[in-house]
Amino acid sequence: MRVTFIATGRLKAGQEAELAARYIDRLAKAGPAIGIEFARTIELTESRAQAPDQRKSDEAAELERNMPKGAFLVLLDERGKTLDSVEFAGRLGQIRDEGQRDIVLAIGGPDGFDKALLRRADLTISFGRMTWPHQLVRIMLAEQLYRAVTILSGHPYHRS
Repeated sequence: MRVTFIATGRLKAGQEAELAARYIDRLAKAGPAIGIEFARTIELTESRAQAPDQRKSDEAAELERNMPKGAFLVLLDERGKTLDSVEFAGRLGQIRDEGQRDIVLAIGGPDGFDKALLRRADLTISFGRMTWPHQLVRIMLAEQLYRAVTILSGHPYHRS
């Protein structure tokens, strides 16, 4: 299963980008052994529309244009399901085992996601009800994907 990150907004060079890259590199090295391959990160430009609803709609359309056809779509949204690391790994493994070829994990822009895109999503997850900076969300997502791969492969990285 190929994993693609799609993020609205750019991650500037610096410590946050380096830390996210470190976990993505670990994911890319460890994942193929259990059928999870990191494909790429796509950074989308934030919409410049005046109204928030129009910005969300524009950004949703751009996200869908950049998704692999038939991909399983996971949105990160504060109103999503809160999963622990083992539950997240289990869900990722289930999606893989069902034969899904592509999975997209998407981080929205400052206004969040369009309502239609939220309805279309196959899964919506949350890192809690707090608002997190875009840079930290990318790091947390990359780390949790790497952790999920280690859990699925039985590696002692995760102690439960």
